[in-house]
Amino acid sequence: MSEKPRLSLLRIIEMNIGFFGLQFSFGLQQANMGPIYGFLGADEGSMPLLWLAGPMTGLIIQPIVGAMSDRTDTRIGRRTPYFLIGAIICTLGLFAMPHSTSLWMAASLLWILDAGNNITMEPYRAYVADRLAPDQRSIGFLTQSAFTGLAQTLSYLAPSLLTAFVARDVLDANGIPVIVRIAFVIGAILSISTILWSVLRVRELPLDEAERAELADKPLTARATLAEIRDAIREMPRPMRQLAGAMLCQWYAMFAYWQYISFAVGRSIYNTTDHTSPAYIEAALTAQQAGAIYNFIAFVGALALIPVVKRFGARPTHAVCLAASGIAMLLIPGASTPAALFVLMLGIGIGWAGMMGNTYVMLADCIPPERNGIYMGIFNLFIVIPMLIQTLTMPLIYGPLLGSDPRNVLMLGGVLMLAGALATLLVDAGHRAPRDQGLAAG
Repeated sequence: MSEKPRLSLLRIIEMNIGFFGLQFSFGLQQANMGPIYGFLGADEGSMPLLWLAGPMTGLIIQPIVGAMSDRTDTRIGRRTPYFLIGAIICTLGLFAMPHSTSLWMAASLLWILDAGNNITMEPYRAYVADRLAPDQRSIGFLTQSAFTGLAQTLSYLAPSLLTAFVARDVLDANGIPVIVRIAFVIGAILSISTILWSVLRVRELPLDEAERAELADKPLTARATLAEIRDAIREMPRPMRQLAGAMLCQWYAMFAYWQYISFAVGRSIYNTTDHTSPAYIEAALTAQQAGAIYNFIAFVGALALIPVVKRFGARPTHAVCLAASGIAMLLIPGASTPAALFVLMLGIGIGWAGMMGNTYVMLADCIPPERNGIYMGIFNLFIVIPMLIQTLTMPLIYGPLLGSDPRNVLMLGGVLMLAGALATLLVDAGHRAPRDQGLAAG
């Protein structure tokens, strides 16, 4: 295996610009799907079931697409076709979402939108691992994390910024504010344009003859793909298996946070449970502004974490990040003013920076490079299965255990984040598979 050419920081940034558009789309979902469902008459207790699209499409699509991209060889690359297909689907979903006229329509469009995002996501992470030399991967993944923070800062803030041009109480016929519709149009344009920028500016490395010969022995068929997924799960490196517990805690907590933060803010700051009231629109905007703050902190924090991870390692750094997020979630229900809420976003932002960068540094350090795509796809199961568990269990515990109060959901999230920090410390430092170590030594 030939040594990979080193890239300048500017080129690493350019290769991740497409991740900006992808994460702008995710940010729009996180910030607006709860309010959209509220505007369309959803019940708080059953709210998680309407978010089922994310974990289910991730569970089904990402491992399959990851394995397929490992076995793909086209004129434009092995990962690029998936970027483009996913970006087109995502763009169409973003254009359509704010025109939803019912809960079932919004939930159905979320399935389409999440399918597009998931087709793009893991091939994109594999592309970064493929393209960069081993000692540049932490910069690559933390740059992705920085773009996640920047994109989601702007996507969360977009409706509030648009109030400078359109009044916040101007609604479309379906009851969804016009500012939300315009924000989704902006997201649709960014989704396709940024992906095109990255794939044209930093093209994939061509496969060498040995890699082409290996692909010829692994045909791209459904049976072979499923067999590859089965074998990869069976041969999963020990550090990757150990990450499952930490991922369960942190992603259950974060998914619950996205679903219930606007409702919690409505109660603690605006004293309202009426999802059609002007006070709830204010609560939704305040929650989005808080989201913009924590994502901006994640953007800055991801860059600051690069030398920290290099010196102390990804594992202890990530444990500290999750602990900061857990403490913040525990304190959010006591915040009675927007200013107090915004201060607590420091902890959420540090945790989010770690979740989007550190875990992938730990993963890339322990998986064989020829299986980057499939293991990135399988690793997504560690994200979507906790989300699926949260989706199915929250309606069962929301009333009996959490008193039908969204503020208690956030406190549960805080406890789980702290548990995730402890679980992270139990993960082996880990090293890449012996085959890769031998290649590197040679």
